[in-house]
Amino acid sequence: MKIVLTVVTFYRFSLCFCELARKEILNHLLNSSKYDARIAPNYEEDRATNVTLQLHIMSINSINEMAMDLSMEVFLRQTWVDPRLNFERLSNFSNLELDQRMMGSVWIPDTYFPNEKEGHFHVITVPNRLLHISRNGTVFYSIRLSLTLTCRMNLYNYPMDEQNCPVFIETYGYTEENVLFNWKPVNAVIVDEVEMPQFHFREEPSIKKCTRTFKYSSVASFTCLTTTLHLQRNIGYYMAQVFIPSILIVILSWVSFWVHVDAIPARISLGVLTVLTITTQSSGIRATLPRVSYVKAIDVWNSMCLLFVFAALLEYAYINVQTRRHQKSMLKDTLMNVQASHPLMNSKGEAPVRCIDVRKTIGVREIDYLKTARTVDKVSRVAFPIAFIIFNTVFWTYYMYASDHLSE
Repeated sequence: MKIVLTVVTFYRFSLCFCELARKEILNHLLNSSKYDARIAPNYEEDRATNVTLQLHIMSINSINEMAMDLSMEVFLRQTWVDPRLNFERLSNFSNLELDQRMMGSVWIPDTYFPNEKEGHFHVITVPNRLLHISRNGTVFYSIRLSLTLTCRMNLYNYPMDEQNCPVFIETYGYTEENVLFNWKPVNAVIVDEVEMPQFHFREEPSIKKCTRTFKYSSVASFTCLTTTLHLQRNIGYYMAQVFIPSILIVILSWVSFWVHVDAIPARISLGVLTVLTITTQSSGIRATLPRVSYVKAIDVWNSMCLLFVFAALLEYAYINVQTRRHQKSMLKDTLMNVQASHPLMNSKGEAPVRCIDVRKTIGVREIDYLKTARTVDKVSRVAFPIAFIIFNTVFWTYYMYASDHLSE
């Protein structure tokens, strides 16, 4: 019984000793006169502190072409060695986990994102960050962020475009003499299974180390890292909402070639309706895109579709005008010849044989002009579809395969 009590007492004493030991270690490290959180770890040694970074992208919430930015949620993880926090001689603990209220007592790199438009920390239910100190003085610092970053998009091939959106990470105040950034050797950028409605990853994010130079009172160089997200737009939405409806509207405009030339209301209504529909669709697409100075693929498509439906309307206008012009000219010439040679009515009020022949002549010539109009319609029934097929072949070949350089 005495042995059991002795073991329990020793166990309780050990737990208390461990708790006190951790507290005493932290007090010794952070409250010591040798430690100053305002100074970089290797500042007094006149060398730069190497900071290793890892970026974990949990989600990409939106990609906005109008504002040319993307919003995402990330974990930013930083690791560096601070010799002043080495506690190997003080304890056998593997690491020390600091509370939120104690993190301000430890030096942390002044990391920021140069191309950030908006950003905030997550604080529900507590600030989402952690800081661990290993026995040899290695500090691991992780923080959860929501960022909206600038992404200058090239929309020449829109909506068959590929976008390369960079993420820059840099020190704000420390030059390369005091702090150097490096990517983690393995898994520097981790991307979860991100689901985006309009994009997918074309390839793994690329990483690079860089240096940014600014001229203040003197030339200063700052360490920086960059990773580029390679995105490919999903064309399925645009096929269902833009391209297929446009194709059907163009085909609908060809129905007028089968309508009789004398059915003026039907052919005019059909032509005007298709023109207005294409125009309205183009306006809706332009409203969601920035007003860039160059021509996009979607602009070429909408313009050509508008040209096809407008040409179908002009085709009817042409044959209608030509038919009426020839009819009026023919009637005028015939009546002038008749009046010059014969009276229109005899003494009994009957049309002479000459007038009857004139009516027959007019009827025959009118039939000839109707045949000419129908011939134009028959040619259009073949020419318009062939021209539209040729346009589609050139358009899709060029923008899907032959113009990759425009997205670079």
